Amino acid sequence: MPRLQPTRISLALAAAFSASFALADSDPAPIALPVPPQSQGQTYVTADHMDGQMQDNLKARGKVVVTRDNQKLESDWLDYYQQQNRVKAGDKFRLTRDRDVVTGTTLDYLLDSHTGNAQQPVFVMGTPEQQNTAKSKNRSLSKSGVAFRGDGREVEFTGPDQYRLKDSRVNACVVGDDSWYLKSGTLDLNYATNIGVARNAHLEFQGVPILYTPWIDFPLDGGRKSGFLSPTFKSGSSGTEFAIPYYWNIAPNYDATITPHFNTKHGTMLGAEFRYLQPDYYGTIYTEQLPNDPTTGGSRFAWNAMHRQTLAPGLTFGYDYNYVSDVNYFKDFGDRYTIATNTNLLRQAWFNYGMSWEGGNANTLLRMQRYQTLEDPIIPADQPYARVPQIAFTANQKLPEGFSANLQSELTRFSHPTLQSGDRFVAYPSVSWNFDRSWGFLKPKIGVHYTTYSLDDMGSTGTQGKHITRTLPIFSTDSGLYFERDAQLFGEEHVQTLEPRLYYVYIPARDQSAIPNFDTAENDFNFSQMFSENRFSGSDRINPANQVTAAVTTRFINSENGLERLRLMVGQRYYLNQTNINLAGQLTDNKDTGSDLLMSLGGDLTRDWRLDSSYEYNQELGKTERYNAQVRYNPEPGKSVSLRYRYGRYEQIGDTTQYGPLRQVDLAVQWPIARQWYGLARENYSLIDRKPLEQLVGLEYNDGCWSLRFVGQRYVTDLTNTKTGIFVQLELRGLGGLGSNPSSELKLAIPGYTPINDIQQH
Repeated sequence: MPRLQPTRISLALAAAFSASFALADSDPAPIALPVPPQSQGQTYVTADHMDGQMQDNLKARGKVVVTRDNQKLESDWLDYYQQQNRVKAGDKFRLTRDRDVVTGTTLDYLLDSHTGNAQQPVFVMGTPEQQNTAKSKNRSLSKSGVAFRGDGREVEFTGPDQYRLKDSRVNACVVGDDSWYLKSGTLDLNYATNIGVARNAHLEFQGVPILYTPWIDFPLDGGRKSGFLSPTFKSGSSGTEFAIPYYWNIAPNYDATITPHFNTKHGTMLGAEFRYLQPDYYGTIYTEQLPNDPTTGGSRFAWNAMHRQTLAPGLTFGYDYNYVSDVNYFKDFGDRYTIATNTNLLRQAWFNYGMSWEGGNANTLLRMQRYQTLEDPIIPADQPYARVPQIAFTANQKLPEGFSANLQSELTRFSHPTLQSGDRFVAYPSVSWNFDRSWGFLKPKIGVHYTTYSLDDMGSTGTQGKHITRTLPIFSTDSGLYFERDAQLFGEEHVQTLEPRLYYVYIPARDQSAIPNFDTAENDFNFSQMFSENRFSGSDRINPANQVTAAVTTRFINSENGLERLRLMVGQRYYLNQTNINLAGQLTDNKDTGSDLLMSLGGDLTRDWRLDSSYEYNQELGKTERYNAQVRYNPEPGKSVSLRYRYGRYEQIGDTTQYGPLRQVDLAVQWPIARQWYGLARENYSLIDRKPLEQLVGLEYNDGCWSLRFVGQRYVTDLTNTKTGIFVQLELRGLGGLGSNPSSELKLAIPGYTPINDIQQH
């Protein structure tokens, strides 16, 4: 006879029968049976009633529980075929595999291979969020650990963490929330690869089918996965557009997105983006191609590429390339941000080498740089100079007793199609001393700014080439003191500081009208510029100076939490000479004894209120030059109101060459208007022109499992034209968004804006 191998089930049954007979013949004291420790690969069965044959078929009835490794089965009845490690269960069952739970009517399942099938399944795949239950007070669309749940006609268990559902419906909502479902003929959920595949599927929202697809796949963990992304829709003055992005997950460090756009006004456009990432380099290549635009009768396109690479320790390389087919490209296809920032499109390539040693460092830059200027009409003189090439070298060395030696230098070839070209060499060596203590600082500095030009002939104008040299000594001293005391503000304990600061700079006057202006512009006058040597950017213009800047700052810092409750700054520059210079390089008489008076007031008045303001007063004219005041109330995420007023006596109008008065009011709001509903609005209004510069209004709704956004926007693109846009987006938890996402526009328009997906609903 073959020897019977006792199993843990047979041992448990034998012990149970032995215990029953012993209790019948002796004292009915309870007997504690030893429970063998569970081990990997063993199956354990408990039930109210069990019978059957060892090593063959075990029948269990009443509160049946089967456990094996990470699997647990609960049912009303069970047939266990021990040789196959197979179970059949009903009339109701509950199967738990790690975080996945499946319930149904009948089950036929192999415990070893994790395969089988079940009827009328109801399932939850993943760990549901307990705090995100239906009708709960705190709900969020952006929480991690999204769990899909649903039901179907049948489920096939195709392996560990793998399922095939037939005639199913699934969503990522909590139990009791059936606001949307993805219904499909078959749905494969493979949590080993984290990929879901649905066939003959349609998306149903609030009982209404809104999208059908014969096939769709999607990531189950929010990771990268090749396939179609959610389609986008947008509408406005540039036409109504529908786009279907396709994401190609080429490799862990390479991907691409290909996006056909169908626009009712401009036709069909194809967009493509390729991204790459390696340990030593990364970059992107992006293009948009419109073969035939009915509004222009020709092809239109855009190219953008960026690359950054480490060639060796300290040596890096990179390039930026931007090009569009015409000057109106961004006005037709861009948003408010791209229209405002893309006047001169940068094209450059560079090598940079940095090195350091004890107490010092140096950096060398080699760069080639050009621009594409977007003007209508194009004015050649407005185009920036090209640098072909530029070599820059900077170095710093600490010396004993707080001294340091510094060098800034460059050699640049400037080229222009209509203006005078030439070479410029700049060397600015300097020595500084840094005396810094807890109660104050003193930082004197002396240097020599040496510049030499080699200018080309201009045959078209008859201008002869020439060499120009300029040498200017520069001396400056920066100093300040720190005082503090205990103070009361708003009834709370604070530390009040008093920080006076003096800055002196001396530069002799030199006529620079013979020097061309390659890359110089006049900086805006503000607190940062007040404490600088030169009010011009670039190296072509250096202002004469014999001047003192005096400023004082006081701060109220909360003793308990360190918040800067209030900050007041006042400063002015005083001229000790009467010589000035303009942007053309000509010396002029300066009749002013001092600059405009600058003041700034701001801080976190409370945790909810913040104030920022600045004021500039022209003492010679006795008039206000400009001021800006903004107050913002932001008590919690999703609640933000900001009001800003800007005043300018004589300001540049946008990106144009025109100047005039400026009076603008800017009001922006994000606020809950009902449970789960948020209102959005912005009005940027010009009091001078008596017209709005930008208007935005919108509604957002967050249900916890889905959100909906409606946003309309209208803004000025130039002196005569405006642009409108309409954004509609439906975002479903776990599946992403349908429509056009207005989040970037809202962040630019509304200070303190918080995406509703990040807001806990109360």
